[in-house]
Amino acid sequence: MKTAGMGKAGKLPPPAPLRKLPRTAGFPLHNACSPARFAALFGLMPLLKVTDLRTYFHTRTGVYRAVDGVGFHLERGETLGIVGESGSGKSVTVHSLMGLIPRPPGRIESGSAVFDGVDLLACPPAALRSIRGKRISMIFQDPMTSLNPYLRVSDQLIEPLLIHEKISKAAALDRALAMLEAVGIHDAARRIHSYPHEFSGGMRQRVMIAMALITRPELLIADEPTTALDVTVQAQILELIKKMQGELGMAVIFITHDLGVVSGLCDRVLVMYAGRIVESADTRTLFYHPKHPYTRALQRSIPSTQPKGAELFTIPGLPPDVSKPIAGCAFTPRCVYATEFCKTRDPGLLPVASGHDQACLRVQAGEL
Repeated sequence: MKTAGMGKAGKLPPPAPLRKLPRTAGFPLHNACSPARFAALFGLMPLLKVTDLRTYFHTRTGVYRAVDGVGFHLERGETLGIVGESGSGKSVTVHSLMGLIPRPPGRIESGSAVFDGVDLLACPPAALRSIRGKRISMIFQDPMTSLNPYLRVSDQLIEPLLIHEKISKAAALDRALAMLEAVGIHDAARRIHSYPHEFSGGMRQRVMIAMALITRPELLIADEPTTALDVTVQAQILELIKKMQGELGMAVIFITHDLGVVSGLCDRVLVMYAGRIVESADTRTLFYHPKHPYTRALQRSIPSTQPKGAELFTIPGLPPDVSKPIAGCAFTPRCVYATEFCKTRDPGLLPVASGHDQACLRVQAGEL
């Protein structure tokens, strides 16, 4: 059965040419020699393994299935990108791992998240607090709402050290000053005692990065850290994160809407839609050989891949209401390749090649 938009053989159109993908931070596309392949070769245990994570929000208007059966793993030193439209469950996934879901209305219904042998979802609150901010740190989207406007930057920077390492305030200030200089804040000795509103947006984000890295974490979660920044500052922040990752040897989970950032920064990519992972692959495979129609639609949405003067491509329709049961594939109402079969059967995330999983019934059946 052919659907509007198919070629003569009912095949998906070729993916956007790789050379046209934007290089937001100026990084080359990652090659196949990734930490995940290295770990698989030597049989190493992953730093983080998430299995069947389900986070629902119970409200008066219904139960919202924000994260519905997500599973993935992360190797030491690896950079994992999570992409998808707003509301796809990216931030809720990492907030669940960090124990930052508001309860109520949020509730983790099932799943496990084993970090270096400790299940973050089942460990006592005291054990989670000893890990959060020390071994796992997070950079939030908006630094102005994440930094306390009533406290000086110095007080906020040294707090993780005072809590987790029990060092003196003087020693903590010395380390905070060194970290501010490391993230590129000039005249750090004077500015460390300023308030957040005295910094520009880019400088506030650098402060957030310094705060996240001051305890030398093993895992850094960056939740759209460049959303509110202009392109030049964005490139500087991404370069800084990459530089600090190399120095500290930490793993990174990077959440973003920008596929150009993913192409240059990440080793592997998860594509999320309606609370589920619809495709997972290493970066090169995802951009050269995307399988799921949603992944290809995201690539077609990149402005730089459009012909000059042509109307920009947008994905038709809106994401589904996750408070209502979804029969079949959640992307069906927006997919030009959907059939009646797609409306009734849940595709599941299945492998199409080694290290490459996707959740499209027609691809799994070899029709696309």
